[in-house]
Amino acid sequence: MNPTVHAVARDKSHRFSKAPAMYIRLIAGMGVEGDAHAGPTVKHRSRVARDPSAPNLRQVHLIHAELLAELGVPPGALGENITTTGIDLLSLPEGTKLTLGLTATIEVTGLRNPCAQIDKFRPGLLRAVLGRAPDGTPIPKSGIMAIVLTNGDIHPGDPIAITLPPGAPRPLRIV
Repeated sequence: MNPTVHAVARDKSHRFSKAPAMYIRLIAGMGVEGDAHAGPTVKHRSRVARDPSAPNLRQVHLIHAELLAELGVPPGALGENITTTGIDLLSLPEGTKLTLGLTATIEVTGLRNPCAQIDKFRPGLLRAVLGRAPDGTPIPKSGIMAIVLTNGDIHPGDPIAITLPPGAPRPLRIV
């Protein structure tokens, strides 16, 4: 299966879920136009409380449709901006570039860490999106985060091209 954009979503408020959209516009250095998490510095409330001047490594949230199907939730429900099919997002190394549609390019910065809000959406969901490494270390399965490098409009059905970073792959960690 070819990597494809399955759905897109945004929300101007800090709600858990995001509203599905016909398209989203990515703005370089900012994120998703009209989304509460857009901006050059952190927008996630817990991170703003720690250091409001920190760079925003979470401008775009991607999640794979296969996880949503497993959980029985629709696109946008877990707060993602872009739902994908045909790509193992969690295995991508840090620094991977994804070209979405014709012009938009994003760079993968790390894993999304699920928080307790996910259990308010549906009890037991936090446990469902946390895997475990052989040593017992939690491994989040709730998607990846990225920054926007190149502007562009993204629509469901758009292709995704993957460019791996040079050198030894750096595994994703929580950002």
